[in-house]
Amino acid sequence: MNFTGAKAPEPAKNIKDYRPVTDYMTKEVITFHPLQSIADAMDVFLEKRISGAPVMDDDGKIIGILSEIDCLKIMVDEAYHNLPHGKITVLQYMSNNVATVSVTADVLDVASKFLHTHYRRFPVIDHSGKLVGQISRRDILQATRDLKTSTW
Repeated sequence: MNFTGAKAPEPAKNIKDYRPVTDYMTKEVITFHPLQSIADAMDVFLEKRISGAPVMDDDGKIIGILSEIDCLKIMVDEAYHNLPHGKITVLQYMSNNVATVSVTADVLDVASKFLHTHYRRFPVIDHSGKLVGQISRRDILQATRDLKTSTW
């Protein structure tokens, strides 16, 4: 009790739970194979209006990410090194450094991760490392808007 005799308010016992990443992720993820031609991959980017996708090996394991920025390197290589991109594979230009998020993450965890990296998307993996989806910055913006309308 405080000096007026009234009971002081107690701090919140638990922070609001945020929705799971699985509520916002894309479940049907477009993927590439490392031996797929880079020209095919660029066509997929343009046709599907995506900016990147995981690269999967024959066992279904994520071994890289291919993004638009990786493909832009081809233009520079062609211009400065006279390299044709017709026979180039995804493996030659993909990024090997793959950051993922767990299927158990919530949207706040993922928003924080986006703020501390330059990545635009994260593959979502289950406890065994299997790809189950992909979450993008735009997906988290949707979660932010949904959160705002329900709690702010």
